[in-house]
Amino acid sequence: MVITIKMEQKVKEEKYYNKDLKQRHSKICFQKSGQYCWETPQEFFDELNKEFGFTIDVCANEENHKCDIYFSEKDDGLSKDWKNNVCWMNPPYGTKISKWVKKAYEESQRGVLVVCLLPSRTDTRWWWDYCMKGEIRFIKGRLKFKGRNTKGVMVNGPATFPSAIVVFNKTK
Repeated sequence: MVITIKMEQKVKEEKYYNKDLKQRHSKICFQKSGQYCWETPQEFFDELNKEFGFTIDVCANEENHKCDIYFSEKDDGLSKDWKNNVCWMNPPYGTKISKWVKKAYEESQRGVLVVCLLPSRTDTRWWWDYCMKGEIRFIKGRLKFKGRNTKGVMVNGPATFPSAIVVFNKTK
């Protein structure tokens, strides 16, 4: 009887531990800074812009947009048509990232070229459902992003994760 109680308690502890670990991992990965909008490093963007000639930044704000034309959170780029553009996308890295990646892929199937800066999350469904259909360029090392911390102060620091460029172009 003592053994049964200990085994049941261990199973309960493992469930709570695994749930807690999953929640903590999510918070560490997506919320460490308390912010989801981080500016793409300018030199990094400039190199890609030379190659692709971007016409719109589909996930931006007044402080971090990389193109003269951009969709802000208020504009809701997920609800817009991206046609007739060469799109740059550095989406918010929070819980909506899967929607942004799906939108980028779907727009590419309509003939839009979309270049995405993404966390290299090869363990996620959105990576396998969409990114694997694009051209993937893994980035060596960690990018340094600029953004406002939870106190509103502009900071510059390395990502806590690896990054990749995913190019979505219409598949034949």
